[in-house]
Amino acid sequence: MKKKRLNTVMFLIIFLASCYGTVGKNFDSSELKSIQNNVTSQEEIFERFGAPFKKGTENGQAIWTYQFDQWNAVRPTHSKDLVILFDKENIVEAYRYTTSHP
Repeated sequence: MKKKRLNTVMFLIIFLASCYGTVGKNFDSSELKSIQNNVTSQEEIFERFGAPFKKGTENGQAIWTYQFDQWNAVRPTHSKDLVILFDKENIVEAYRYTTSHP
């Protein structure tokens, strides 16, 4: 009986430990205040945040996404995303930041 209980406890520990993960790379959200629409260049964004997690295009314009998602079976999750749309001259046209933390 004790061996069965020990096996169950070990299974639960391994299961909970495996329910942890991250997607993307953490980025410094304090740098958000430096982003200005129609002013900040793509090069400046790269200098402040590094390489984006994803790159794409919309109507011929570049879109960069910075993403950091972290989850754990025991604690609350943490998520933050920064999506930046650049104009044809690679200047920030608009951006959106969302986070699960206040």
